[in-house]
Amino acid sequence: MNPLIAALLGIVEGVTEYLPVSSTGHLILASHALGHTGDAVDSFDIVIQLGAILAVVVHYRRLLLERTAGLARRERASVQLLLALVLGFVPTAIAGLLLRKKIKALLFGPGPVAVALVAGGVVMIVVELVRASRAKRAATAPGAVDPGLVGLEHVTPARALVIGLGQCVSMWPGSSRSMCTIVAGQLAGLSTATAAEFSFLLGLPTLGAATVYEAYKSRDVLGQIGALNVVVGLVVSFAVAWAVIAAFLAYLKKRGLVPFGVYRILLGAVVFLLLVR
Repeated sequence: MNPLIAALLGIVEGVTEYLPVSSTGHLILASHALGHTGDAVDSFDIVIQLGAILAVVVHYRRLLLERTAGLARRERASVQLLLALVLGFVPTAIAGLLLRKKIKALLFGPGPVAVALVAGGVVMIVVELVRASRAKRAATAPGAVDPGLVGLEHVTPARALVIGLGQCVSMWPGSSRSMCTIVAGQLAGLSTATAAEFSFLLGLPTLGAATVYEAYKSRDVLGQIGALNVVVGLVVSFAVAWAVIAAFLAYLKKRGLVPFGVYRILLGAVVFLLLVR
């Protein structure tokens, strides 16, 4: 690997980490397209998530500082958010410890990624169509159920656990952690934007733990990549992810996820066609 390849993979990570299109899936496809495969590259793809994690910390720095100070004062909103993050994180942590090796051995390839891309795209479109129908009824029928609750205060422990279970599905490369948690949040009654915000915050413990664990377990093979390339990948992914977070949240306040679902299906179809050639 060289700094240019590392920067390109950093761009892919930064663009796709918080969009519901699967950063890991895109990194696997990009790595294969660039001719860089193997355990070292797979570990590099996971470790550069640290850049995207730092982007969330910077973007939500005020909220994180307020909630941290609120914990010291035992404020209800701060305690509830912390509990929600813990409940959202624990199921994935347990599943990750049990299935990490099998997932890397069986699912880190273009074929499994294509399957997950298409399946996730279909799920997103179906959920969005159902929610659009509910929103239409809410606008025309008195007493109809609102399609989504707005605000992190609505992320109750029960909803957080549902989102955490949904996040477990994202361990299949190509399914997308962002997609799984946002859709789970939608199904739990949250608005798309609120589900996305909680998804970003839930990425702090989830991606942070995965990155640290992978860096430790793969410290020997990561040496094949080179420290400079790792740093380049981290810096680029941070800068790009920071820009994407703000743009994606602004988009979700006005529109839904259908375009991303269509994109996933088309990309998965292209990968299938290339594999059978």
